[in-house]
Order: sequence, then C-alpha cells, then structure tokens
Amino acid sequence: MKAYVYVSLKKSVLDPQGKTIHGALKKMGYRGIDDLRQGKYFEITLDGSLSREAAHAEIERIAREVLTNPVIEEYRFTLED
Repeated sequence: MKAYVYVSLKKSVLDPQGKTIHGALKKMGYRGIDDLRQGKYFEITLDGSLSREAAHAEIERIAREVLTNPVIEEYRFTLED
C-alpha cells in the first residue's frame, strides 16, 4: 500500500515562494495563470503489516504530527493498494 500526502500553506498564510514562481512564469511568457501556491509532496510505501483502517490512522498521525506545521499548513492524503 502507498500513501500520497500533499502539504500546503493555509489560504490565510502568505506564500512568497509561490508569488516568486508566479512572477517568473509570467516573465517567461506563460499565460493564463491567475495564482500559484507551492507545497510539499510525500510518497510513503507501507510494509503491508497494517489493515487499511490502521494505515489510514497511522498516515493521518504522521501527516499531522511530523509532516506539517499545523499553525500554517494543512494536508490531505490518499491511500492506494
């Protein structure tokens, strides 16, 4: 089983890196981009010892306690068999 975790800044938090990338894309001639926010992506391969429910709970805990700063970031994840 694999977990895919996406971490991004909360909408209320300024994203200077995203603004810089957005500005660079505009200067490079890319069109149609209204806004851009950057984030982090993690792929976690599970060893198969957990049930789907236990894996969901464990990934939830890892994302909440280790991969994000809950003051400024939010996360979402998916599990695949």
